[in-house]
Amino acid sequence: MSIFKGKILLITGGTGSFGNAVLRRFLDSDIKEIRIFSRDEKKQDDMRHALQNPKVKFYIGNVRDKASVDVAMRGVDYVFAAAALKQVPSCEFFPMEATMTNVIGTGNVLASAIEHGVKNVVVLSTDKAAYPINAMGISKALMEKIAMAKGRELGENAQTTICCTRYGNVMASRGSVIPLWVEQIEQGNPITITDPNMTRFMMTLDDAVDLVIYAFMHGKNGDLFVQKAPAATLETLAEALKQVYAEINPKYGDTEVKVIGTRHGEKLYETLVTREEMAKAIDMGDYYRIPCDNRDLNYDKFFNEGNKEIAKIEDYHSHNTRRLDIAGMKELLLKLRFIREDLGLQQRSKAKEIRSE
Repeated sequence: MSIFKGKILLITGGTGSFGNAVLRRFLDSDIKEIRIFSRDEKKQDDMRHALQNPKVKFYIGNVRDKASVDVAMRGVDYVFAAAALKQVPSCEFFPMEATMTNVIGTGNVLASAIEHGVKNVVVLSTDKAAYPINAMGISKALMEKIAMAKGRELGENAQTTICCTRYGNVMASRGSVIPLWVEQIEQGNPITITDPNMTRFMMTLDDAVDLVIYAFMHGKNGDLFVQKAPAATLETLAEALKQVYAEINPKYGDTEVKVIGTRHGEKLYETLVTREEMAKAIDMGDYYRIPCDNRDLNYDKFFNEGNKEIAKIEDYHSHNTRRLDIAGMKELLLKLRFIREDLGLQQRSKAKEIRSE
């Protein structure tokens, strides 16, 4: 945490699951101040009353409105750009809203950060930005392109460094499937699965925070960072959840699993790194670092030159990464705070109804 000592951190979309995870990690550190920027005054008020911590400052605003971003950006050293519309169905029905927040809003945050001399900005993206087939993924892919283009424009020795992190399914983040399935189990309803063979990367919120901190410490302008992660089928995830909650009540282990079919805009598996990106990816051990494309606008030479190696490379996706079995999935589930609380393994920090990290 040494790079954050005495510094001011701004989190856009800071009342979300990621913002809460960052607060848990940083509140007892030597950081000077954490600014929470979001448009939801109710969530801010709840967070303020729960924390009662003078290190945390709250700013009402919207990333779509650059003037409100500018107010929060004054004196900031580091930015986590986490504000986003990220639910697939709502973005499908309201793609312009996704564009306004994920694309234009991120552009506003980056412009403000550069103007105010911020040291580092990390923009949070998603595996759905790789080969996107839905509006959420498309808006996030364009968000990545904007961040990388800004980073490329600034260059290596600039005052501000901008990079991206792309991660897979963050378990028990707000609006995700695990809290829904736990609710279905406890209410005696069937677990609704779209496709039992569908795979998803499995990461905890702590993993996501680790990835962002790694990007802060090692990123150069325009870089994209990806954390290597295991994956599981939805069938394995559902069975693991049933077995975990059977420890509370044996009847939960007999919960029916109902296959309802693939939702609009869903993929069978998710890609974290495309084969084009893998061709230039640098293996950092637990992470891949993908430098930005530094080619210029002189396209003529690309008609005569290509990269034959790309055809031999495979994407890094949730079908070919390390696959979790039921035991491995249960071990990962037991790292989730609300599940540990439900099992009586730790003291409850939120109301039982709040089933997100």
